Amino acid sequence: MLAFYNYQNIGETCMELQKAIVNRCSIRKFTDYFVTDDEIAQILSAGRMAQSWANTQVWRFLVVRERELIHSISQLYNEENPAQKCSDSASALIVICAKLNESGTKKGQTATTFKEWFLFDIGVTTQNICLTAYELGLGSVVIGALDHAECNKLLHIPKDFTSVVVIPVGKPQNPEKTGPGRNELKDLVYLDRFGDKFTRVF
Repeated sequence: MLAFYNYQNIGETCMELQKAIVNRCSIRKFTDYFVTDDEIAQILSAGRMAQSWANTQVWRFLVVRERELIHSISQLYNEENPAQKCSDSASALIVICAKLNESGTKKGQTATTFKEWFLFDIGVTTQNICLTAYELGLGSVVIGALDHAECNKLLHIPKDFTSVVVIPVGKPQNPEKTGPGRNELKDLVYLDRFGDKFTRVF
């Protein structure tokens, strides 16, 4: 059944999306709020809708609830990683895994200069997840600096898959927290050739 949209609502949705894009930031301090299974389902539903190479959808989502297992995963982060404490206190970690040797290939052969194209696909689904968490009033942080081989063993991840990122999710202690500033758009955009400023707009 087709959905019929109210265009005023579309405008409101766009405003909410813009707010999430601008205001979402990495959160490393959570309250003791328990993230519900329904909230996790909403977050991962957004993740699965991401675009991917040839619609291969190489991602798999592993939700970790067990306290000892959460602690074991956090111990695999690089030393002095500030996300370790928030991971230990989180009621859920989302471990995003990727199927290997599918994204970026055609007929079993690498089709791009960049051989690990699955990282692009995982990046897209990760952004969907983090923006949706923000929309639900939750915080998240993306952790990629960890011992992936040990994480794979710990979580019984098959050899044709690998863990890519860990995302602890929780209620921010400081919901007003803002992230670091971004470069000005005028310093990032060129027209026709790299280095030629897009002065017609900026």
